[in-house]
Amino acid sequence: MATSFYPPSARAASSDLAISISPLGIVELSDEEFEVHGPRLTRIANSFAFYLGHHHSYRREPGEPQLTINYVGAFARYINHFTFGRGVHFKSEKRFEHIVPNLLRRAWEQDNDKGETLYQMGENGGVSGDSFVKVAYEEPYTDRAGVKHAGRIRLIPLHSAHCYPEYAPHDRDVITRMRLKYKFWATAEDGTRQVYSYCETLTDEWIQEWINDELVDERENPLGQIPIVHIRNIEVSGSPWGLSDVSDLIPLNRQYNDTATDVADIVNYHAAPTTVITGAKASNLEKGARRIWGGLPKEAKVYNLESGVNLSGPMEYMEMLKRSMHELTGVPETALGQMQPISNTSGVALSVQWLPLIQRASLKQMSYNIGVKKMNELILRTLFLHEPETLVYHPEEFGEKTDPAQPDILDPTDAAVYNTTCVWPSPLPVDTLVKLNEIQMKMQLGLESKRSALHALGEEFPDEKILEIFDEQRHDAIDQGALDYIKQAIEVSIMNALGLVPPEETDPGSGGSSSEGSGDNSSAPGAQPSPGANLQAPAQLLGVDADTKKLWNEIVTRAHGTRSAASRGLNTESD
Repeated sequence: MATSFYPPSARAASSDLAISISPLGIVELSDEEFEVHGPRLTRIANSFAFYLGHHHSYRREPGEPQLTINYVGAFARYINHFTFGRGVHFKSEKRFEHIVPNLLRRAWEQDNDKGETLYQMGENGGVSGDSFVKVAYEEPYTDRAGVKHAGRIRLIPLHSAHCYPEYAPHDRDVITRMRLKYKFWATAEDGTRQVYSYCETLTDEWIQEWINDELVDERENPLGQIPIVHIRNIEVSGSPWGLSDVSDLIPLNRQYNDTATDVADIVNYHAAPTTVITGAKASNLEKGARRIWGGLPKEAKVYNLESGVNLSGPMEYMEMLKRSMHELTGVPETALGQMQPISNTSGVALSVQWLPLIQRASLKQMSYNIGVKKMNELILRTLFLHEPETLVYHPEEFGEKTDPAQPDILDPTDAAVYNTTCVWPSPLPVDTLVKLNEIQMKMQLGLESKRSALHALGEEFPDEKILEIFDEQRHDAIDQGALDYIKQAIEVSIMNALGLVPPEETDPGSGGSSSEGSGDNSSAPGAQPSPGANLQAPAQLLGVDADTKKLWNEIVTRAHGTRSAASRGLNTESD
């Protein structure tokens, strides 16, 4: 669809728009700002109007149908979830992967909700064509309840209509100045509620805040760069603005609703048709169910006026409009709830069926990949500025190193520290059993490692997962050793209680020699060895290895520990 930019006066006169960009309207713009951003704001307002279901520029009389089937919103939300529903994983260079991924996980998942942030970014970009995200730091504070809150990174998706970036004259990727402008409600000094205009101007050197054209704060920019990222939904060559997902759907959805309304009028007419009476007075006739008319003149005629319209044509036209919307967006017709038989479709066949939508998602991820990497850089720079201790490696927080060459302290002036890679999981459903069989076959052939196998299964931190599996196997081995220890001790105790001589055993450190002739009289007739005497493992039998002694002590502690399973009494009282 070719986008036409009509002047706002013409749009207002024709009532083309029934929704404002914000609940309070747009702030005043200068002539230069309106010339640059006016067409974009018009496009944003029109797109969000259709996204929110405001499809009609007029209202019909009460009682007359006016259908609004919001395919624009349905398609936009589906594409957004298909693209960002599985999230995104981050990787850094090998020598920094012991610190950087953990810092990014903290910023995205602990300080913020990754899923919600990605959804808002995708919604702004998919509807308006551009997504803006501000990276800020919230200082530690204590709330009124006395609870202390640590400092955290804030990822704030901004409304596209509130952002007015200025780019370098010869480089559309360099923002020289960013202005945030919007209106808000606040309580004045006299206690009345008033509307205020807020404006924040950001450059690499300064940050200024204005309220009602009055400068209220001016400070240096400690980060040294504008902490706002502009992401174009779909790149347009030579343009600083992106292309939305709904621009091609708006005229089709408008025509679809108009046709559906016409069909509804025809259906309503057939439900309550017009009755034609000739040769008689209608005032004497009562229309309704189970009514009998009699005494009409001989020449009188009464009949319903029928339109005789064949609805197959309008229905086929509506089906063509809907199919066109599916073809333009790449969303399969079965994706929006259409019933289909359940089948075990292979991954390759499913990929071919969903190839148009996969291509659109890949096209969007190419643009968002650049923006998310820039966000990660701002996150790290903000953390290093406000929390310098995050530069230091902490084993208890970050886990073990995977390479001895990894530094204990990061260098914030090293550009490689901020170099991250985004990994987008496949949006298609994966049969886990088929995937595991494939990975198992590769590992048997020596073509796959455990680390890459965990990556293929969607594990974001495979090294930590491998260590977790090792620790679990180690604990299982210790538990099994403790059980074997207890079983042997029970056997020895039973033999001693029955007066039986236990079989001679070989000590772990005696090299297989028998205890016979060693001068130990514990096995002589009449002697009463203590339970588990043959299971004692003194240090001289286990050798002088400290790790071995520590392991044996852990097994003994596990076997004779004081911990027991917690029990809980049942509540036998009846109500």
